[in-house]
Amino acid sequence: MNLGNSLFQARKKCGLSQEDVAEKLGVSRQTVSKWETDETIPDIRQTKKMAVLYNVSLDELIEFDIDVKEIQEAIDKTSEKTEEKIDWTNAWGKKYPILLNQFNELDAMLVLKDILYNVWKNRKTKSK
Repeated sequence: MNLGNSLFQARKKCGLSQEDVAEKLGVSRQTVSKWETDETIPDIRQTKKMAVLYNVSLDELIEFDIDVKEIQEAIDKTSEKTEEKIDWTNAWGKKYPILLNQFNELDAMLVLKDILYNVWKNRKTKSK
């Protein structure tokens, strides 16, 4: 995903218009539009302000992926009992087929489960 699309998706996710963002950042609506269409790029100070405005980290804003964000929100709302029933190898193998091609099925399953478990556990701990 390119930066402009990331900025657009993050803004839309927050329910803000280009005018809203422009007003809060002290720029014109056309400037926000140019950022979102990759005609120009915001400077680092403006990007940091947008990250705060959109309630995401700077890294998240630069690499904003609406699908991943929505998936993470769904995972956060999922009970531990349901989590245990998910076939993580199959789920992540569809999104990242290269992982399944690099390892045999058992290795891929173990690697993915370990990675996902640690990510999930860290996020659950941080959210409490």
